Amino acid sequence: MSPTVQAVAARRPAYLTELARGTERFHEPPRPDCPWCGSTKLRTRLRTTDLLQHKPGTFTVDQCRACAHSFQNPRLTPEGLDFYYRDFYDGLHAGQAEKIFGAQSSAERHRRAVHALARFIEPESWLDVGTGRAHFPAVARKVLPYTSFDGLDLGAGVEEGRRRGRIEEAHRGTLRGLAAQLAGRYDAMSMFHHLEHSLDPREELKAAHRVLRPGGHLMIEVPDPESRYAKLLRKWWVPYFQPQHLHFIPLANLRAELGALGFTVVAVDRREPHVPLDLSAACALLLGRFLPRRDDPWRAKAPGGFRRGLRRALTYVAAPAFVACYAADRLLAPLVSRTRFSNAYRIIARRNPDAA
Repeated sequence: MSPTVQAVAARRPAYLTELARGTERFHEPPRPDCPWCGSTKLRTRLRTTDLLQHKPGTFTVDQCRACAHSFQNPRLTPEGLDFYYRDFYDGLHAGQAEKIFGAQSSAERHRRAVHALARFIEPESWLDVGTGRAHFPAVARKVLPYTSFDGLDLGAGVEEGRRRGRIEEAHRGTLRGLAAQLAGRYDAMSMFHHLEHSLDPREELKAAHRVLRPGGHLMIEVPDPESRYAKLLRKWWVPYFQPQHLHFIPLANLRAELGALGFTVVAVDRREPHVPLDLSAACALLLGRFLPRRDDPWRAKAPGGFRRGLRRALTYVAAPAFVACYAADRLLAPLVSRTRFSNAYRIIARRNPDAA
């Protein structure tokens, strides 16, 4: 057996033991109110399964009719998050995760983000939150060679980033958990597609305020829940990213919260943060939903030779459709990024020197 087949087989007993107890235990009780404003006027925005890894389970995203905040409801417990994150960013399918986020982590996108913040400050020290393997600092330090870049993440990738020399210090844990230790250490901080993963975005922003020095700048990029692609593609819109994305924050809500915490918003951009992947990612999710399943350890048994061959054959047959969607994403990107079809937005905010 190949090492991959061996790795799958080795993990299968543990996964099946967990799944024998059901997936309902991975969810908290549904909440009747909005976690952002407290309103009880909720509507169901989305129901879906795990379209990324195809692990068992169903997930619901509700939207508040009062403030438009959207959130996973019922939310995954920490145990549930561990189950659905497992073997995605690290482990079996770490390479697949790198491919999925390749468009988001291109060097040119990173350079533009650095220049966007450098308009307001030339930082001495910069913390990249949710850094993964520190791809962003690796690019950013070429633009700002005199800035010290550190990274923070839950996964082991942050330590790999330090070993490769992409960051000087690797902080493994959560921003909330390390805020006291890192208080006042940085005059720049970035959160690229991090807030939507957090259990409580407000607490993350409070921690960011604590870690930044007075006058320091915070740059945030998140999926835009007001994108028209979200309505057009529905569950096939990849920024929904269930079950990993827990919150979808409208731009107005995030601006108001930053102001309430003692930040001044100095720049907002919906154009540059757009990632041209909506159509191609939707095509990939759709194909993944209907192709014969691959060998994964959360399946009772490995697929036979016929199903493996059929999957390979159908993948080749479907390749032209994916290529066409990929080309369309890039051809339409200059237009899409200037419209409400843009799938992400960026905020840069300065911590007020006189804030408490």
